[in-house]
Amino acid sequence: MNAVTPLNPNSRTTKTTCPYCGVGCGVLANVDENDTLTIQGDPEHPANFGRLCSKGSALAETVDLEGRLLVPEINGQQTDWETALDKVASEFSRIIKTHGPDAVAFYVSGQLLTEDYYVANKLMKGFIGSANIDTNSRLCMSSTVAGYKRAFGSDTVPCDYDDLECADLIILSGSNTAWCHPVVFQRIQKAKDDRPDLKIVVIDPRTTASCEIADLHLPIKPGTDVHLFNGLLNHLRKEDVCDWEYLGQHTEGFSAAIKTARESSPSIPSVASACGLDEKDITEFYQLFTRTEKVVSVFSQGVNQSSSGTDKVNSIINCHLATGRIGKPGMGPFSITGQPNAMGGREVGGLSNQLAAHMELDNPEHRDTVQRFWNSPMIADKAGLKAVDLFRAIEKGDVKAVWIMATNPVVSLPDTNQVRAAMEKCELVVVSDCIKNTDTTEFADVLLPAAAWGEKDGTVTNSERRLSRQRAFMDAPGLAKSDWWIICQLAQRLGYQEAFAYQTPADIFREHAALSGFENGGTRDFNIQALQSIDNNEYGQLLPIQWPTTDKTKPGIPRMFAEGQFYTPSKKAQLIAVTPKDPGQMPDVEFPLILNTGRVRDQWHSMTRTGKSPRLSTHTMEPYLQIHPQDAVRFAVQNNALVRMTSRYGEVVVRATFSTRQQAGSVFMPIHWNHQFASTASVGKVVNPFTDPFSGQPELKHTPVKIELFNAKWQAFLMVRNELALPASSDYWVKAKGLDFWCYELAGLSFKGNREDWARELLQASTEETECIEYIDEASACFRIAHIKNN
Repeated sequence: MNAVTPLNPNSRTTKTTCPYCGVGCGVLANVDENDTLTIQGDPEHPANFGRLCSKGSALAETVDLEGRLLVPEINGQQTDWETALDKVASEFSRIIKTHGPDAVAFYVSGQLLTEDYYVANKLMKGFIGSANIDTNSRLCMSSTVAGYKRAFGSDTVPCDYDDLECADLIILSGSNTAWCHPVVFQRIQKAKDDRPDLKIVVIDPRTTASCEIADLHLPIKPGTDVHLFNGLLNHLRKEDVCDWEYLGQHTEGFSAAIKTARESSPSIPSVASACGLDEKDITEFYQLFTRTEKVVSVFSQGVNQSSSGTDKVNSIINCHLATGRIGKPGMGPFSITGQPNAMGGREVGGLSNQLAAHMELDNPEHRDTVQRFWNSPMIADKAGLKAVDLFRAIEKGDVKAVWIMATNPVVSLPDTNQVRAAMEKCELVVVSDCIKNTDTTEFADVLLPAAAWGEKDGTVTNSERRLSRQRAFMDAPGLAKSDWWIICQLAQRLGYQEAFAYQTPADIFREHAALSGFENGGTRDFNIQALQSIDNNEYGQLLPIQWPTTDKTKPGIPRMFAEGQFYTPSKKAQLIAVTPKDPGQMPDVEFPLILNTGRVRDQWHSMTRTGKSPRLSTHTMEPYLQIHPQDAVRFAVQNNALVRMTSRYGEVVVRATFSTRQQAGSVFMPIHWNHQFASTASVGKVVNPFTDPFSGQPELKHTPVKIELFNAKWQAFLMVRNELALPASSDYWVKAKGLDFWCYELAGLSFKGNREDWARELLQASTEETECIEYIDEASACFRIAHIKNN
């Protein structure tokens, strides 16, 4: 454990990292003599220099044991580790023997630490012999992986957070950085405060919080990014600002790329028509890019989560390669990741089409290298199933056992009604998680209690390729265990004792580091061989460091491709010819609106952690559908009314809110709410399952939908001390945690009986124990009741 000077002499302070987004902020966790936890930013961590966002600041409110999974379970019955692991091992062995290794799968998570990820990937690809291991990062950053690999020959993020502070133009494309990566946004905002000449362009269909510092906002028509950036590439050629020397010495493919750009986006008027933008705004954007050398293009889910996400990524990269704006301070195409260890998962081959250490599954030499290093009996020789396809294969019966680790696919995947059907049909569902009741654990045959943040020990990698230590400062409660331990126990029961005999996460990290340098010789970007021989104490004290790092006496490399050398066969970067494509489904008469999904500021993923925090829950207490007032008139919807939103895949009921910050013709709904916090607000039910052909990433930003009023006969709002068991008459309910109370919004399509009796039953209050205050206004059909107990 890396201890620092405590906040008071009777406490201990541990340096660790935040478990939320890919910014990778350093955190100081202080536990005093009363075991009270306080959180503050680590002023020495180079990702955040002491800054924290609202979620990070509220971490202390999320570490209680309420709702924790503490004991293994089989079919809902508590058991011990031996019995649970023997059950999983025997079922996996039976299915593999009968149906082959591709009949089993792992679905893992960017919430895992790198050491957990490494052993899961090693077990599946090197010992079970299948590549059926995919990760929820498939939903978040896989289009970037595919785009970087097409352009650079490797999954290499070329930039560093310092580039944001020395750029003269920052483009935020498909990224509400202010809410989704707040500390990165704070750094950008500080840079603009210090240098007002720094220009900010936001490209987003919505007017988000990030637009508050923008010099220019381009409210682009959803799905038309390739038109915009092909137009920019064509403009750069017309204005003759391409770097011809750089193009000649360090790139290939410019002729094909510019030909396609000319054909698809020949002029500013044509781009304006395709993108739904003003010509003057496009002209201003193109001129800013043309005359500004130091440009960083920051992009995230609005680019990635598309059936043409990879092409969108390459259209951005093309503009940087054409002008040589890469590998230098303040320049480059910078993907910022969604999860705390999405990058670590990419490093160890957590995606079903990757091998460990950024090696390629379809490369025979790489397969041979990894198999020899692992001394494994086999190696997967073809790509496994990507996330959406995996759950289709489960429903078909091709995959008969799935182990889901630290993620909630019944909420997060598209078309979750299909995911539910798949889970119901699966022969064996194993879930390892720290929370007992989630939409996914509902389907588990075997539940395995995993350690949570604050109890886990290992490493994570942030968006700028910086490895940091996540350190335990609390003991794991009950029988909870680290994910790497659980995976290794299964591996040993499958007969692979020697290969999975790790005693500590440091043992795994050293092997991971050694593989990165094994027969590398500069041929692969990911290389941390300088760390392969660190001892346990050095691992415990490891400071944040960027990869690659091949010399223990030198820091890692902050900025890649400075020498103009890439990881393609020719060592030259590739400009990719990309043609604009429509999204998988377009709006029509039946489904005339486009649904966009995303995050709110103070919640995270499916709320299993942030939903515990009163401070975070009060920011947005109820899920909502943001709709432009013009569309509200069009569909006869009142502000704050409940609406039913339907797609070809399912429906949700949600509160409509009017906003001119929302583009007409589109609606927006947050991703976070699940069946633990709302009855009908899991947006994955309506999201279409179209995927990018290169990356397999789902199109979470563009689903045709329709809306109509939810004709509630009654609605109610409650504030109560304790959580309630809600009556069946509530067709709609949402709950949120306050400080020592719970809030509920309720509604129903019908009502029978006496409202006073119904209210007392709902409040679980008897007149003998409580003082009752009632107010009835028949004219407005309003009934109010308060039950007071113990004052």
